Amino acid sequence: MSAAIKATDLFKRLEHNDGLHGDSAFQRNQSLARRPNFAHLATLMPDGSPQSVPIWVGREGDRILICTGEGSLKAKNTRRDPRISLSIVDFHDPYKEAQLRGRVVERRPDGDCKYIDPISLKYTGKPFPFRSPEGRVALVIEIEKARYTKLPFEHMPPK
Repeated sequence: MSAAIKATDLFKRLEHNDGLHGDSAFQRNQSLARRPNFAHLATLMPDGSPQSVPIWVGREGDRILICTGEGSLKAKNTRRDPRISLSIVDFHDPYKEAQLRGRVVERRPDGDCKYIDPISLKYTGKPFPFRSPEGRVALVIEIEKARYTKLPFEHMPPK
């Protein structure tokens, strides 16, 4: 895989049943990245140790959007070191996942909730409930490396 991959190429792969190419699989399945699947974002603390947090994700073309407060660890860590790692797991089939690495390339103020509201609607069906405009920011992430995995297991947790 090249040093950089377009997120749209990865998302196209994630829309297939098994990560392989095929028009019928593409048509049958919705995109893992478009559905309200949870992701985990890892950033680097000042001492180099990882910090990981579950998040919601949005898309803007080839880029990933993550919304947060400027005072959060993810915002502080990416201001100092823009490198991130992100995993997205299919809500209904946790053996389907995307593993992404990239960097925050832009920080956009989001006091009017222009970026968080569509993401909140995707996950909850409602606008984002915390309307305090002070310090809201959208982190724009460019993907540099990506991997898709579909393990051959069926999710059957005991009841």
